[in-house]
Amino acid sequence: MTTQSTLQSAPALGTRLLAGPNPSRAETRELLSRASYDLLVIGGGILGLSTAWHAAQSGLRVAVVDAGDFAGATSSASSKLLHGGLRYLQTGAVRLVAENHFERRAVSRRVAPHLARPLTFYLPVYEGGPHGAAKLGAGVFAYSALSAFGDGVGHLLSPARAARDVPELRTENLKAVAVYGDDQMNDARMALMTVRAAVEAGAVVLNHAEVTGLRFTRGRVTGAELTDRLSGDAFGVDARLVLNATGPWVDHLRRMEDPGAAPSIRLSKGAHLVLRRTSPWRAALATPIDKYRITFALPWEDMLLLGTTDEEYEGDPGDVAATEKDIAQILDEAAFSVRDQQLDRDLITYAFAGLRVLPGGPGDTAKARRETVVTEGRGGMLSVAGGKWTTFRHIGRTVVRTLQTLPGGPLGDAFAPVSALPRKLPLPGVANPHAVAHRLLTDHPASGPRMAADTARHLATHYGSLAFDVARLANADPALAERVHPDAPEIWAQVVWARDHEWAATPEDVLRRRTTLTVRGVATEDVRAKVRDLLGRR
Repeated sequence: MTTQSTLQSAPALGTRLLAGPNPSRAETRELLSRASYDLLVIGGGILGLSTAWHAAQSGLRVAVVDAGDFAGATSSASSKLLHGGLRYLQTGAVRLVAENHFERRAVSRRVAPHLARPLTFYLPVYEGGPHGAAKLGAGVFAYSALSAFGDGVGHLLSPARAARDVPELRTENLKAVAVYGDDQMNDARMALMTVRAAVEAGAVVLNHAEVTGLRFTRGRVTGAELTDRLSGDAFGVDARLVLNATGPWVDHLRRMEDPGAAPSIRLSKGAHLVLRRTSPWRAALATPIDKYRITFALPWEDMLLLGTTDEEYEGDPGDVAATEKDIAQILDEAAFSVRDQQLDRDLITYAFAGLRVLPGGPGDTAKARRETVVTEGRGGMLSVAGGKWTTFRHIGRTVVRTLQTLPGGPLGDAFAPVSALPRKLPLPGVANPHAVAHRLLTDHPASGPRMAADTARHLATHYGSLAFDVARLANADPALAERVHPDAPEIWAQVVWARDHEWAATPEDVLRRRTTLTVRGVATEDVRAKVRDLLGRR
């Protein structure tokens, strides 16, 4: 429960101490309505955001709209991994794994080292399991070789050593443990930094803006009609080219362009659980379930993330959620390698589900390749679907390169070629998070309290160098330095920052995606009410 002192201080919060880079929603609607854009991106998931970022960097006038929040659907419902895809070696996709590793390293070391962290994986080999120790040992060695041994050499480890690093590892019938390295992130924070990067490059963005129709000029799509879902205001956007990056809704928008458009995708549902940890974990578990599937147990945000499921989904994308069946399956599969005390249902703080967008066709979704497909409709609207979080940077560059080679050159020579851009553009806030956390702990006002160590680490790994701006808010107003909830590292300054600098418009925007309060299970009604009050003070 939230402490009384925290709740009493919250109503005094919210003076706008720093001028935010984002205009008001009304000002943004006016900008979108009055200008004509080179590219209108419909969909604020990571594919649309990465494309917008690179297109704006190339010199295009770019607008981005989304019916919900940025990263409000699939892009904030992933397994939080940047990885090469160990299981793809099973299908012989060696080149794909090497390409994924290249992108993973680019993001975690150059593009966003403040938002990504290395993570050691233990792959337990149990008696009677789907793979033997020799096969997995060879597999993780090959996997690390495809990463140029940048994360060490994949090898086998004794069960006793693994149990010291993962105390909740089930050791009965455990024959060996294979070791490899990947990276993890907070997907919502990575997406929000990509929004900021696009805006800093000149893009105009608006969330909670639903497309109600497309604009046509001589049979070509040249914009969209929209409704602000928060105010009810209707407006429109004109653009030379429209990109449909709506993820699970891609065919819905394609039918606005062409009512007879055939389905182009299928959906696979992936559910996850978040639990409080019963002991420290110094590595993650990746446990084979069958020949193709792996279940993960990942230390993440001081908690434990379990998942994921993989089954075809045919319902309304807006209704996707983790069901009781999903929860039972995840816990049952985790029990292959995790002890029962860590899987107590009372430890669950949050359950969520997202939808993978796969190319249309038959077959088991677990075996389907995570490909990115770009198509052009009869009205000239481009649609992009599929792909992996790991390769978001590459996908954005690839789509922009496609725009430059469209027949008829609808964008002309309005922008510089992608090849002219720096290969590894950093996201805003790029910095060494350890150095940022150290400075936050040592550079504090003489009259104020020292920042808590967990808050400093949290700010450093979610904002990078922008954490200093958040800290300045807290230093200027002691009430903003207080924790939102005693069981979470977040402080009230983050709520004000989200409102003024990160396009947060609803409590869910703040609690689920700008912070970790919802996934920690501490987004109480009292907290939600205070967040709503702060959002209304802009």
